[in-house]
Amino acid sequence: MSGGGATGGPCGACKFLRRKCVSGCVFAPYFDSEQGASHFAAVHKVFGASNVSKLLLHIPAPKRLDAVVTICYEAQARLRDPVYGCVAHIVALQQQVVNLQAELSYLQSHLSTLELPSPPPVPPPPPPLQAFPALEHSSASSLELSTLFDPARCGGELQTLARELMNRHQSSSSSSEPPPRMPR
Repeated sequence: MSGGGATGGPCGACKFLRRKCVSGCVFAPYFDSEQGASHFAAVHKVFGASNVSKLLLHIPAPKRLDAVVTICYEAQARLRDPVYGCVAHIVALQQQVVNLQAELSYLQSHLSTLELPSPPPVPPPPPPLQAFPALEHSSASSLELSTLFDPARCGGELQTLARELMNRHQSSSSSSEPPPRMPR
C-alpha cells in the first residue's frame, strides 16, 4: 500500500474522498485501493477524514498500524451500536467470562462431591416352575390359577401372565394335544 503517485491509482481513502492521492498521503499505507474505500467509509462517517488524519500524524509511524486497526474497529462498532460502540462487545465478552467461570466453579464443586454410583443390585433369577408346590403335585390339566395367585391381591395382569406361562409350559411338555383353556 504505497502512495497513489507511484502506483498510478489512489489509496482507498482518497478514492472514497474522490481526491488525488499525493505521494505523502497519510492514509495510503493503511487503506489499499481495493478494500480500503469500504473500511475508510466507516471511519470517515464516524470520525471524519480530517480528524483521523490529524490523529495519525501525531502517532509515531511504527504504532500507526495498530491505531488504524483500532480506529476501523471502533468505527464499525459505532455504526452497529452508536451509543456504546465496541464497549458493548467488551462488556458482553466480560459477562460471558463471568458466567463461564461461575459454571466451571459449580461443575468442579459438583464433581468433587459426586461419588461414583455403584451398579444396581442384580435381581435374583426367577424361580423355576417346579418350585411352585401346586405345579409339582397336580397335572397341567387340573391346575387352577387361584392356587398360585390370590386374585384379590394380584390384578388381572398376573393371571394373564400365569396363563401364558402355563400355556408355554404345556405346549413344550405335551405332544400335539392343544392346551386346555383356563377359566377366567
